[in-house]
Amino acid sequence: MKTINPATGKLIKEYSEMSFEEVSGIIKKANIYQREWKDKSFGERAPFLNKIAQLLKDRKQELGNLMTKEMGKPIAQSLSEIEKCAWVCEYYAENAEQFLAEDHVKTDASKSYVTFNPLGTVLSIMPWNFPFWQLFRFAAPALMAGNAVILSHSENVTGSALEIEKLIHNAGISSDLFRTILVDNDKMKAVIQHKGIAAVTLTGSTKAGRIVASQAGEALKKTVLELGGSDPSIILADADVKASAESCVNSRLLNSGQSCIAAKRFVIVEEVYDAFVSEFQKLLGRKKVGDPFQEATDIGPMARADLRDMLHDQVQKSIELGAKATIGGKKPGAAGAYYPVTMLENVVKGMPAYDEELFGPVASIIKVKDEVEAIKVANDSIYGLGASIYSSDVVKAEKIAAEQLEAGCCFVNEFVKSDPRLPFGGIKQSGYGRELGLYGIREFVNTKTVYIK
Repeated sequence: MKTINPATGKLIKEYSEMSFEEVSGIIKKANIYQREWKDKSFGERAPFLNKIAQLLKDRKQELGNLMTKEMGKPIAQSLSEIEKCAWVCEYYAENAEQFLAEDHVKTDASKSYVTFNPLGTVLSIMPWNFPFWQLFRFAAPALMAGNAVILSHSENVTGSALEIEKLIHNAGISSDLFRTILVDNDKMKAVIQHKGIAAVTLTGSTKAGRIVASQAGEALKKTVLELGGSDPSIILADADVKASAESCVNSRLLNSGQSCIAAKRFVIVEEVYDAFVSEFQKLLGRKKVGDPFQEATDIGPMARADLRDMLHDQVQKSIELGAKATIGGKKPGAAGAYYPVTMLENVVKGMPAYDEELFGPVASIIKVKDEVEAIKVANDSIYGLGASIYSSDVVKAEKIAAEQLEAGCCFVNEFVKSDPRLPFGGIKQSGYGRELGLYGIREFVNTKTVYIK
C-alpha cells in the first residue's frame, strides 16, 4: 500500500497490508473492550472526547501538514479541517447524553419508554478527500454512544489514518476500542461480513456504496452510506448576482473541487444569466492553482493523477458533445496531479458535465428559462445530496428548498456545508442514513422499546 504526494508524484511511504487473521484478531479484541466501554456512563466517556479535541488543537499544524502532503489539500483548509474535528468531538461530548436519553411514552403500561443501546463494533470505510473530518464526524458520536470503531481508510491517506489512531489512543481510549486496519478494498467483503462487525458506514462513490450495501446486506448488517453528489445551485432572477456568484465559486472550489457537497451544476435563470456568468467567471479567474503548502494557494493538486485524468476525460467528452470551455479544460503537462479551474457553458442533458459527478475544479453552467424549469433541472439527477438556491425573496426560496428540491441538505443564499449540529446525508444515489446532529448519533444504536406492566 502506497501514499504518493500528488503535488510532486513522488512516493511518500509504503505500508504492509494486514492479513485477514490480523484483522480478525483486532475485531475480536474490539468486541471485548466494547462491552466494557458501553457500561461507562456518558459522563465517563465525555472526557476522552474532550481530550481528543485538545490533542487535535495542539497538533493542528503537524496533522494539517500531513493531510496536505498526502492528498494535496491547500494548507489553510487542512488546518480548518482539524479545527472542525475538534469541534465535533466537543459537541458530542456535551450533547450525547441528551440525544440518547430515555424517551418516555405514555401507553396503557405502568411504564413504557424507548432506550438507545450501542450496536457494538462499527466498521467505517472512509475516503481521502477529508481524511480527518469524514472519520471524526462518524467516530465522535459512535464512540459517545458506546460503540467500538474499526477504520479502513483510503490507501493514499494511510499516514493520516495511522495518526488518527495514535491520537485517539494518546487521549486515553483503549488501543482495542479504536483501530485502523490496512486492507485493500478488494478484500473488504470478509471484513464487512465478519461476525464481530455489527454495522458498516461508508463515505465514498455510488459504485462503492452499492458494493458495500450488497455485502453488508448479505449478512443483514445495518449500513449508513454517504455517496456521490452533483449538487445544483439555482440562481433565480431576483438573486444578488455578486453575492451568489462569490458563494457559488467558494462552494465549487472548496477542497480543490473534491467535495461531494460542492456545488457542481449552476442552474441560472436566463434573465440574470449573462450578469451571473460574467461575475462567476471573473471570480474563478482570480483563484490561484499551485503549491498547496503556500497560503496564497486556493487550489492544490487533485488527490491522485488517475482522478485528474478521469475528470479531464469527462470534460473532453462534454466538449465533444457541444459544451464550451470558457476557461480551463486543458490538462497541464507539468509534474503533479494538477487541473486548471474550468468553466463549461452550453451544458445540456446527455453530457457528463450534466449527468455525472465531476469531482474537481470544474463548473457546469446550465441556462434555464424560469424558476419552474430551474427546479426541474436541479432535480434531474440520479443524486440527491445537497442543493442551494439564491434569491432575494427568502420566503419563496425557503419554500422551494423545504418542499421542492430533492436532496438531503438544502441551503438558501449559502452553499451546502456540514455542521455538527445538523443532520447530514442524501437520498437517491447519494445514499441513505444520516451523520451529525441528533439523527447521526442515533444511527448506530438499538432503538429499544421497554414496556412494564
